[in-house]
Amino acid sequence: MSGPLLQQLGVAPYRQRFPWLGGDLQTLRDTLRPMALPPDQGQPLQIAVPALASGAAAAGQLLAFLDRPTPFASSQPPKGLVLLLHGLGGSSRREGLRRLGLALQASGFAVLRLNLRGADPGRHLAGGTYAAACNSDLLPALIRARELASDLAAAAGSQRPLPLFGAGLSLGGTMLLNAALAIPGLLDGLFCASSPLDLAACSASIERPRNRVYQRWLLQRLVRQTLADPFGVREQERQQLEAMARGEQAATIRAFDAAITAPRWNFASVQAYYRGASPLPRLLEPSRRSLLPPTLLLQALDDPWVPAAAAQQLQSALQVSDGAVATEGPVSVVLTRQGGHNGFHGRGDGRCNGLEPGCWSDRLALAWFGQLRVNAGVCGG
Repeated sequence: MSGPLLQQLGVAPYRQRFPWLGGDLQTLRDTLRPMALPPDQGQPLQIAVPALASGAAAAGQLLAFLDRPTPFASSQPPKGLVLLLHGLGGSSRREGLRRLGLALQASGFAVLRLNLRGADPGRHLAGGTYAAACNSDLLPALIRARELASDLAAAAGSQRPLPLFGAGLSLGGTMLLNAALAIPGLLDGLFCASSPLDLAACSASIERPRNRVYQRWLLQRLVRQTLADPFGVREQERQQLEAMARGEQAATIRAFDAAITAPRWNFASVQAYYRGASPLPRLLEPSRRSLLPPTLLLQALDDPWVPAAAAQQLQSALQVSDGAVATEGPVSVVLTRQGGHNGFHGRGDGRCNGLEPGCWSDRLALAWFGQLRVNAGVCGG
């Protein structure tokens, strides 16, 4: 499957590679065969965030790590700053996020890896947990990232701030989409891989019997992360979580969202949360999606977690379409037959730019940001 966008970016169509055949093996590859990554040398930064509107958590800080380009040349500004956002149950230390960050660093970009509210290693800095729509937390982080983009440019003697891009894996992409739709101008470009556009459909998908191992793994991480809150957990929440852990209450992502996520983020019900935090309805409105920065959405048809139907619906709504790639204005959708969930381990993997490890989706993100950087009138680069 190919299209003019991939050709323009100089990226070959995706082809899965042996032995990682099929959506499940693609999804599990990093778990089954972890890649040896260099020590984490990111510069820790703390970003103040307000209390949740529901009163479920007080003001605190998010922990982020700033990674400079490798090799770092102080006399030359980075090509841009990329804010990387992890997915459900993840953190700045997860292999897929770090691998993408290393590939970006090797290509001359600075990277800011953000840990969301409640995620390790910043669990001790803020109470509560994150949600698919957490703009009150993301806005301070994006403002701080803009300041860093200016500081990094000034340190290299440049008068022009660096472009600020966002890259979200899975639910991290959903959060960035929601923020960019709500507050235009936050980012100069966006890349989302395997990101849920319809939360209700994703919740139903993960509850399928074939996904019970995935759901149990995710839920265990979420319950452990929530109960570990050093600022405390409400007694009713604790009872519900412990009942899930014991199997006395429905142990599903939907049940967790109903008990924890929706009320903490001021949604009346889990149904209201799924409706309000799903970006698909706004993406289907031409006037709304026109507010986005240049945005590339990547989705595999064999993703066992995130159904491809929402991305296909968006693809159909875009005016210019060619096979796997659809684009209209700032939004482009790339569909691949294989790739799993945040997998995309393909032919040609190994080392990105000869320096750092990378998979096909990493190479696509690099090409996308590289094009935006030099596109006249897009990022001023």
